Amino acid sequence: MGSKMHMNRIIRTGVLGMSVALLSAPAFADDLPSREEMWQMIQAQQAQINQLTSKLEDTEEKVEATGEVVEEIASNGGGSSEPGWWQRTSLGGYGELHYNGGDKDEVDFHRFVLFIAHEFTDNVRFFSEIELEHALAGEGQPGEVELEQAFLEFDIAEFHSLTAGVQLIPVGILNEKHEPPTFYGVERNEVEKNIIPTTWWEAGVGAHGQLTNGFGYNVMYHSGLQVPTTGANAFKIRNGRQKVAEARAADGAFTGRVQWTGMPGLEVGVTAQHQFDVTQGTAEETPATLLEAHVDALMAFGPGQVGFRALAAFWDLDSNAAAAVGRDEQYGWYVEPSYRFATDIGDLGFFVQYAEWDNNGGDNTDSTFSQTRFGANFWPTPDTVLKADYQIDSAPAGGTEDNRVNLGVGFQF
Repeated sequence: MGSKMHMNRIIRTGVLGMSVALLSAPAFADDLPSREEMWQMIQAQQAQINQLTSKLEDTEEKVEATGEVVEEIASNGGGSSEPGWWQRTSLGGYGELHYNGGDKDEVDFHRFVLFIAHEFTDNVRFFSEIELEHALAGEGQPGEVELEQAFLEFDIAEFHSLTAGVQLIPVGILNEKHEPPTFYGVERNEVEKNIIPTTWWEAGVGAHGQLTNGFGYNVMYHSGLQVPTTGANAFKIRNGRQKVAEARAADGAFTGRVQWTGMPGLEVGVTAQHQFDVTQGTAEETPATLLEAHVDALMAFGPGQVGFRALAAFWDLDSNAAAAVGRDEQYGWYVEPSYRFATDIGDLGFFVQYAEWDNNGGDNTDSTFSQTRFGANFWPTPDTVLKADYQIDSAPAGGTEDNRVNLGVGFQF
């Protein structure tokens, strides 16, 4: 306010000084104002000064009030201590386009998946995945729309969480992590597809966390398989997935996994699952047990990285009905060495994969399939990939072989 009063004095002094000078000057022209006119001018100027002074006071009050509001907003971290929903919701996804040569000779946008997650609080989160397979879904179309995940996660301690909802089963290498840039080959390997069977999700409750010395765990109680009991696919594991679509729930299943990641670039995992009746009460009671073990390793070597994956899985279905069709035992395994290195335009990797699987392992005939694949992945960026491979099939009597070239484009975000 002191600066304002000083400014007012300067304005008044200047106006009065000019007025006195004009009054004391000799009248050298007929058009000079009279003393009465001059007094009126002085009064008018004083009124303008008073008006400007009032506006200045109003402006200073508004500036001061604005400053207080700004300080309050700053002290509250932007006006609110809680972020908006858009700041707590994330979107992601992946997709893959395939060309399969040989007898199949087709192009297919195999998968497009959207991932939506939301954080309700620091300790409560939601995760979901919606998938469109084969580009078109609906009656008479080759594809379908599927809800692969929709579950809540609750942190109960620093390294331990509970989950509830539709979740991926914690088994194998690809069942939980199958985005195209994360694995070699255009198609997913036949062992995890036919034996585990990937991709496999159920509705249930679970817990997971990290223990000491690099060990982690997953436990889950969930809805189970319902295998067909007649026809060509009787007791075939992959055909038992219900996908939580009005799924029969007469009998659930338990799954447990232990993983070790105590060395950088190395994961060793073992999974066991048991279901008391995979027919869900529709036929002879058939208890089923799955055992799976895998190694996923990556190590620096020369200008790049050597990779190695190996997995084995075994199902035991304990019933006369399953044994009668040779499907009381179903198993498979594969190994996959690879090498990846950087170039000026992206990463390039080469791989070889050998796999064997048998969904009729309990019979007395040769029913083992095998496949050798070799090819390359090129990553222009870490989240985009171009793929090419060649597969050589070996089928038992009556089986189908299709030696062919496969090409693929994939991405994740």
